[in-house]
Amino acid sequence: MKKIEAIIRPENLDVVKQELEKVGYSGIMITEIEGHGKQKGVIQQWRGEQYKVEFLPKIKLEIISKDDEVKKIVKTIVESARTGEVGDGKIFVYSIDNCIRIRTGEEGDIAI
Repeated sequence: MKKIEAIIRPENLDVVKQELEKVGYSGIMITEIEGHGKQKGVIQQWRGEQYKVEFLPKIKLEIISKDDEVKKIVKTIVESARTGEVGDGKIFVYSIDNCIRIRTGEEGDIAI
């Protein structure tokens, strides 16, 4: 089992979600977050004054999947979230030791 954690632009959420539905994923968790990568925020201007926005709004997607589905899910996220601009995001893939469905007590892949 793997945990796929993707940080994407908020405006790409609907497209990414629609594309993930097409390839079939077991479930998804979405969190609104703020942060920055190498760009360290952006400089914006309002009423002639410049100011720095250090933490930009992002969306964190978390998906737990079977090992054989990871490449398909990651490819879908990359293709649907890519704009080619700085700040498109990152994807992290973690190993998961176990999953337990609380309601039934099932463990492993069947509990996903």
